[in-house]
Amino acid sequence: MAFILQKMPPAMGQRHLPIREIGLQTTLSSWVRLSGVGLHSGERATVALGPACAGEGILFERADLPGRPRIPAQAAFIADSPRSTSLVRDGVRVGTVEHLLAAIGGLGLDNVRVVLDGPEVPIADGSAAPFVEMLLAAGVRRLPVRRRILVLQRPVEVRDGDRMVRLLPCPHPEVECRLDFDHPLIGVEHHRHRIEPDWFAREIAPARTFGFLSELPAIRKAGLARGGSLENALILDAFSVLNPEGLRFADEFVRHKVLDLLGDLALLGAPLLARVQAFKSGHRLHRAAVLRLASEAGCLEEARAPLAPETIGAGEFEPAAESFSFGS
Repeated sequence: MAFILQKMPPAMGQRHLPIREIGLQTTLSSWVRLSGVGLHSGERATVALGPACAGEGILFERADLPGRPRIPAQAAFIADSPRSTSLVRDGVRVGTVEHLLAAIGGLGLDNVRVVLDGPEVPIADGSAAPFVEMLLAAGVRRLPVRRRILVLQRPVEVRDGDRMVRLLPCPHPEVECRLDFDHPLIGVEHHRHRIEPDWFAREIAPARTFGFLSELPAIRKAGLARGGSLENALILDAFSVLNPEGLRFADEFVRHKVLDLLGDLALLGAPLLARVQAFKSGHRLHRAAVLRLASEAGCLEEARAPLAPETIGAGEFEPAAESFSFGS
């Protein structure tokens, strides 16, 4: 059965992104929020995104718990979780963070406060496009501190059978992903591109998570995908995609794999200057690569981004907002 190619979400195809490669750190100008359902918990959830201080990075905050505990989006707090990426600190967990992290990192944002009223980030439509829209609606503000960049110093490879993530030194950030599924609608798909905000927002962010109808009973029995539906995931039977609107890209599946990979790499805590190659990879292998990069001496060297001429003497900077209340 042939697939239907869906029209792109309008804002992704028409909006000109204000974010560019600049030497100064960035944050958001205002608070924005999104409500939805958690993919795996099935519970209603709201996430608010807002300003953070220079050097703070991406910081999750559980507003529903006493003391509003915080978890930095860093490799040290990666939790072992099936079919998604989660963070845990002192017993407090935040689940399914990868699409939001991909949006923040893909747009080149450095410091964002993420406030949740529950244990899981809403899945939205299964892609990163709603989070990109939120971030652009909030606006971007420069901060008076140069960006941190992690420069790969030598090749690194992580394997699991025929699955692989390889990182190579490169003068610019680049990603290459290849998948191979024994399914007539997928087969072998490949995507390679330099990592840039415009490319991410238009070509990667709209790609949705996907799963197979035959695997759904076992997944649900394991307590996962309780909030999954045709509204937030591509579902395939033995021959076709069940979503009536069809695909957003002919190769939407590999594009979503790129999205997941970028989201997991964001847990390094700063932009990575490297060529990243992934073959038949998933969250578990991505996490293994991140943990190796973060822990193995000599893999990464920290550098500061050079200042573009227009950022020198940029003037006054507002302080970051302190916090966010869901009652506001």
